[in-house]
Amino acid sequence: MERAKISAIILAAGLSRRMGQPKMLLPWGETSVLGQVVSTLCKAVTDGPADFETKNRMAKADFEIIVVTGGVKELVEAEVTRLATGGLPVRTVFNSQHEAGEMMSSIRTGLAAIAPEAEYALIALGDQPQLSVESARRVVAAAQQPGARLILPSFEMRRGHPWLVHRDLWPDLATAETGRAFLRAHENKIQYVETDETVMKDLDTPEDYRRGLNTS
Repeated sequence: MERAKISAIILAAGLSRRMGQPKMLLPWGETSVLGQVVSTLCKAVTDGPADFETKNRMAKADFEIIVVTGGVKELVEAEVTRLATGGLPVRTVFNSQHEAGEMMSSIRTGLAAIAPEAEYALIALGDQPQLSVESARRVVAAAQQPGARLILPSFEMRRGHPWLVHRDLWPDLATAETGRAFLRAHENKIQYVETDETVMKDLDTPEDYRRGLNTS
């Protein structure tokens, strides 16, 4: 069976007010918080090697990552350029409405930038470096099921991220007031995938960051 064509949208337009500094750029292992998320999604979608130094595999993957920037546009763009130079299929798009602080404006911006051949949007949080490759891979794998339209990870009956949304639903997602409203409207289409607790973890405060480093 041919692999579904997926584009990922990483939401990275926030101002990191609670963190007190741009959290996407904070160190995480040998990379940054954002770099870790990009690497995890690449591994999940392509089953590629850990270092991704070979560009040939990425070119065959029918996969790209769009990072939606906002409050610290120049800094995030510089980090994405560094990641792209290392062979990762990542680029940026700017959310001009980011100051309103609403996630939906970033989702709309990302959807508008997706390549026309993509069948699914994998919508991920830029501050989720603890996301495990295995959990992300389970979400992605569910796209191969017949009729898959809206796939969400679940841990102990709670929804997490990333979401996988079929192109058929993008117009409704783009016009929804909130993500929760979108999910309510399409509840009958949701397929839940059991994952580990990393789908619930993100970084909002310095305490979250320190705790995440200690457990990663």
